[in-house]
Amino acid sequence: MPLKLDLKSGEKMVINGAVLENVGANSKILVHNHAMILREKEVLTEELCSTPASRVYLALQCAYIFPDKQSDYLNLSETHLNDFVMACPSATSIVNKIRNFIASNDLYKGLKSVQELIEHETRVLDLFNKDLEQLDEHSR
Repeated sequence: MPLKLDLKSGEKMVINGAVLENVGANSKILVHNHAMILREKEVLTEELCSTPASRVYLALQCAYIFPDKQSDYLNLSETHLNDFVMACPSATSIVNKIRNFIASNDLYKGLKSVQELIEHETRVLDLFNKDLEQLDEHSR
């Protein structure tokens, strides 16, 4: 089934590791065969990678768009997933879901599931920060 992409002027996307940019008016692209595609809004850069869950995303993103080094990036993503579960056991079901997508070689769905991990991480960190604030108030 073809994939239809709408690109705004100046928007970028990655197809099989190549970065493409729409330099004209809005464009519609129809991709007829299997390709590794990420829209600009789905791409995470190293500069923006600042949390454990974002490191999982970046490693899996690289495995997805750079098939020549896929095994290296998959090993790195597994290391990051192991570290994440050790620090945050409440994320085990999400991590297992990601691992299942990786095992079935559906890395794009794995990336989408890492977004759930990032949301979970945000909730956990928010609760942690609230607890710290309460402790700080009690210690005054």
